[in-house]
Amino acid sequence: MHSPIKKYLSELIGTFVLVLFGCGSAATAGAQLGNLGIAFAFGLSIIALAYVIGPISGCHVNPAVSLAMLFNKKMSVADFIGYVVAQTIGAVAGAGLLYAIIDSTGTAVTNLGQNGFGAGYGIGITPIMAFVVEIVLTFVFIYAILGVTSDESKGSVAGIVIGLALAFVHILGIGLTGTSVNPARSFGPAVLLGGEAWSQLWVFVTAPFVGAILAVIAFRVLGSRKA
Repeated sequence: MHSPIKKYLSELIGTFVLVLFGCGSAATAGAQLGNLGIAFAFGLSIIALAYVIGPISGCHVNPAVSLAMLFNKKMSVADFIGYVVAQTIGAVAGAGLLYAIIDSTGTAVTNLGQNGFGAGYGIGITPIMAFVVEIVLTFVFIYAILGVTSDESKGSVAGIVIGLALAFVHILGIGLTGTSVNPARSFGPAVLLGGEAWSQLWVFVTAPFVGAILAVIAFRVLGSRKA
């Protein structure tokens, strides 16, 4: 059993890495990588992290995942709060380093891989549709996590499955909202850029939480091996 401090520090580091490499790939090499390349940048980050910090903290690196685990009675309220605080700090730190990297080139920093919607972002979906999209994407991602982590025999491949599930939802979501499914991942870039990224943040904080809760409910009804 690892101490709370070790778990929270692991979540901070993990979210820092996810934002730096995932959002960084989108911000600095998106045109070269394309949506598929960006999707795999996020997914591969999770695969790598799962086998390093997974044994310590579970490698949530996402407040929506932590909420799902809280509702699924896999963690305490105190740990949930500690995880979310650590994840948020890690996300801001990752976005901060990315900001510094881009700023060092002497160009204005306008892209940190932030999420968004409306005219000029992706295909220009409406706020309501962005909210629905993020609920669905998060539902699929969290449902996959619940499925693979509920079976101990799949423990050795859980990180790969979860990472590929994150890449999977990004493939569709990047052209719509940039794919959040993670309030911390959205908060980091938005708090540094402000403006439209900040004003639209409410979608990328609330919708993933809704999707996570719905995934837990669906898994309890449909996915329990005890049923």
